[in-house]
Amino acid sequence: MQGKVLVIEDVKELADLVLLYLSKEGFEVRTAESGEEGFNVINDWQPELVILDINLPGMDGFEFLQKYRRDNNTPVLIVSARADEEDQISGLGIGADEYITKPFSPKVLVARARAVFRRSRAYNPQTMSSMDYDKNQENLFRFGSFVLDYDACMLKKNGERIPLSAKEYACLAWLTKNPGKAMDVENIYSNVWKNNYGDLTTVAVYIQRLRKKLEEDPANPVYIETVHGMGYRLNAIENNKS
Repeated sequence: MQGKVLVIEDVKELADLVLLYLSKEGFEVRTAESGEEGFNVINDWQPELVILDINLPGMDGFEFLQKYRRDNNTPVLIVSARADEEDQISGLGIGADEYITKPFSPKVLVARARAVFRRSRAYNPQTMSSMDYDKNQENLFRFGSFVLDYDACMLKKNGERIPLSAKEYACLAWLTKNPGKAMDVENIYSNVWKNNYGDLTTVAVYIQRLRKKLEEDPANPVYIETVHGMGYRLNAIENNKS
């Protein structure tokens, strides 16, 4: 089995089409016609990926995602007819990992689902063996009161875990690999998203998400600084990587 996917889509014909294509590729799939029904499935089944429409009856997709992200870091792939740039930025900003606009190719959706699974499993500490925790200090990056553990793909502040999505971890990890260096948006996007073509505003969205988790005052960041005209720089304050 490739993984467990929940499709939240109120148009039954489209939900059944997505289910068909994903099932053919070895995914275990369940569907829900509303956000409320989606939460019932999640509580009983614990999917590894959620494919989410925005225009849902009752709770819309944005409301669902905001509520879902309070307790879950499972990847979310939005599939929506709302193609405006602001909608896409909003979706990514509140926690979506991908945003696909309708109409879409089912084969492309399957490929995106596979890619999301690869990334999330690569950065999921639960997939690590117990041996990964007997580590050398060189696999830790310390800045301020934070410790980024490269082996466990985990961020802690004063010993307490700070939840990160797969993309948030990848973005922060790339910056810590280049401390003190100004990294332009194209560089970050190509190395984190593994794609030379796409919406570069996605980088700014994820930087804002990281700042909310790292900074006392996200509007006046200490750790992830904006380098005007260039990009972003990790200010490795009190870094001790030895």
